[in-house]
Amino acid sequence: MKNSVRKFNNKKIIGTALTSCVVRAPSSLLLAVITLLFALCIPAEAQQPGKIYRIGFLSGGFPGASHWTTTLRTRLRALGYAEGKNIVIESRFAENKPDRLYALADELVRLKVDVIVAGGTNDARAAKNATKAIPIVMTGIGVDPVEVGLVESLARPGGNVTGITNLGTELSGKRLELLKEAVPKVTRVAVLYDPAAPGSMHEVKETLPAAAGALGLTVRSWEVADADGFERVFAALKKERPDGLYVAGGPLMAVNGKRIVDFALKSRLPSVYGDRGYVDAGGFIYYGADLTDIYRRVATYVDKILKGAKPAELPVEQPTKFEFIINLKAAKEIGLTIPPTVLARADKVIR
Repeated sequence: MKNSVRKFNNKKIIGTALTSCVVRAPSSLLLAVITLLFALCIPAEAQQPGKIYRIGFLSGGFPGASHWTTTLRTRLRALGYAEGKNIVIESRFAENKPDRLYALADELVRLKVDVIVAGGTNDARAAKNATKAIPIVMTGIGVDPVEVGLVESLARPGGNVTGITNLGTELSGKRLELLKEAVPKVTRVAVLYDPAAPGSMHEVKETLPAAAGALGLTVRSWEVADADGFERVFAALKKERPDGLYVAGGPLMAVNGKRIVDFALKSRLPSVYGDRGYVDAGGFIYYGADLTDIYRRVATYVDKILKGAKPAELPVEQPTKFEFIINLKAAKEIGLTIPPTVLARADKVIR
């Protein structure tokens, strides 16, 4: 008898169980048993596969300038997301043409992405203009997102936008201070800015003049509205002969970063930047938020939203890590000796 029982297959056992249930069980218990038994019979390969999420990435710059997306992808992998398996990243770049951002944002909405990561103030504005339903995670926001209307408050954003600010414009005073400490002879600083970059306008009109006055510096702002404007401004600066150079943020400046750095080196101008890419390209000083840390945190926002969190209830965060980087190769090229006390405070020294 035991041997014959072992020869029964699963289907015969289930059939016997069902017959027994029909004969003896009340209707409610019968329904429960049948449901359980049929669930056990469904093979694993027939179950519905997990959802593939679509993440939109919107940037006003060029693909090559968005190397921080590598950090975003790395952190997403650590959180259990693999491209081609459970996520697809749709990247759209305006290539320094702000007017294109709105069409690109509309394109991401038509693709029905589950969340949009916006890499700057203009990018976040375009995304918010395109949708009030799809969650938006902003980053690279140098201005107060409340002042520019992206969120209702930092603690309770209230709409479909949340994310991280980088305090870019609020750190401009600290950048001037570090430039002055590194090169005490600096008294007149030229400021390059793009009028289309909201954060730059805030720096030029408010934070930089106030900080310069406190430090005993004179600042003069030079507007660069397009790529052709750089040579005109460079020619004027050669005649003006300032003591230092401050480069405000924005896609136009970032895309032309190597031109700016080369001009500063050839002109023997000590320079300070709010984007780390400049010192990597040979610039003198960088001070700002640790963007690697910011993009890791952006990935955490994306993860929470994909798991059901509402942007309106996710507080906007501010940077907690900052970097002060000095490029000693640049200092040597323009004939500067950096005080040891300043070097000791640097998070990184490029030699």
